[in-house]
Amino acid sequence: MRPTTYATDTDLKDRAILVSLVTNEIKRSSGDPEHSLQELVNLAETAGVEVLTSMTQNKETPDSKWFIGKGKVEEVRSAAEELGATTVIFDQELSGAQVRNLEETLDLKIIDRTQLILDIFAQRAKTREGIIQVELAQLSYLLPRLSGHGKNLSRLGGGIGTRGPGETKLETDRRHIRDRISDLKGMLDEVVRHRTLHRERRRKSGALQVALVGYTNAGKSTLLRELTNADVYVENQLFATLDPTSRNLELPSGKEIILTDTVGFIQNLPHDLVAAFRATLEEVNEADLVLHVVDSSSPNREEQMAVVEKILGELGAAGKQMITVYNKIDLCPDDGSCMKPASGEHTIAMSAYNREDLMKLLELIQGKLAGETRTFVFPAERGDLISLAYRTGDVLAQIVDGDAVRVTVLVNKQDYEVHGYKLKEFAEHV
Repeated sequence: MRPTTYATDTDLKDRAILVSLVTNEIKRSSGDPEHSLQELVNLAETAGVEVLTSMTQNKETPDSKWFIGKGKVEEVRSAAEELGATTVIFDQELSGAQVRNLEETLDLKIIDRTQLILDIFAQRAKTREGIIQVELAQLSYLLPRLSGHGKNLSRLGGGIGTRGPGETKLETDRRHIRDRISDLKGMLDEVVRHRTLHRERRRKSGALQVALVGYTNAGKSTLLRELTNADVYVENQLFATLDPTSRNLELPSGKEIILTDTVGFIQNLPHDLVAAFRATLEEVNEADLVLHVVDSSSPNREEQMAVVEKILGELGAAGKQMITVYNKIDLCPDDGSCMKPASGEHTIAMSAYNREDLMKLLELIQGKLAGETRTFVFPAERGDLISLAYRTGDVLAQIVDGDAVRVTVLVNKQDYEVHGYKLKEFAEHV
């Protein structure tokens, strides 16, 4: 990302008032507004903001000019003067005109939930791919709102809303930003091409792929580290992992698979961010098995699970073979409020720090991927079919019997669904 275009003082810390508008539509579409507001507190703290207080406004519909209404804006102004706030963060997305009106009235930096999430991603992006994806998302968000972020873009000082392309001066014209977006999309296309080539190589090598998905801070990176001894960043904060990480994982049978950690999901994940990270998230579509990691100690686990399932549906991965991993049972209270489902074919309740639980998970993964044992009888001259049998699973035995070859295979379910139709007529019926 480009460096800042104006002087900053990184010692200045945003002091923010958080504001949430609760309408009937927001209740229907977003679930629990209180949970969303608490999540906004966590997001703000993750971004390095000092949260002073939070305020809620109930209205039938958003105010087109002020979003929360002129009267509530005056309340926010009084609170900001009393508490010494420098920033107001809204839990919903604002239009450019609403941002401009609020800035002019409050004389404070105005940030919405989407911009806050994008800012956190800008802090966390380390690889070239991650930086490209975040900048593309930020510019796509910024372009239609240029006229509404005058003070955000010209105000001296560091903090949220001033990282990455958010630092671009207002006089930067739309054409320049559109050109930059076009360049970034070209770079991302190249990333997609390389990623596709890597996937094809993995597929040709017969390596099975398992993807970790889940709500942010559900414990995916901890699980990856404990299963593979990977040197990955693990921290109890939102979006601790941004760039995808893949590691080899050995199953109890000795077979190696590839385990990939992905970026965490969150309620109201910005559309531009999902679009920019599609190349990364497509790892989920290519996976033979998805592990949906759930923070079972969270009181909002069901809403979080619903968010993950919704985003998986948007990615076209809703029908993937899946194991639901109810993680963090070691953090569950003893009052019975925690979700502790019985482990079965599709679920497991566990702690990523418990070795016995990890072994049970490995056995569950192995069972999901292994499929069942099948025996095929091929004409000896059909080397193509014999090779296909090897690509469809683990060959347990191969016996030459005259003009025929009998091959016993522990088939991989996913591969057998794709290639099995070529082999089925040669299956030995017992």
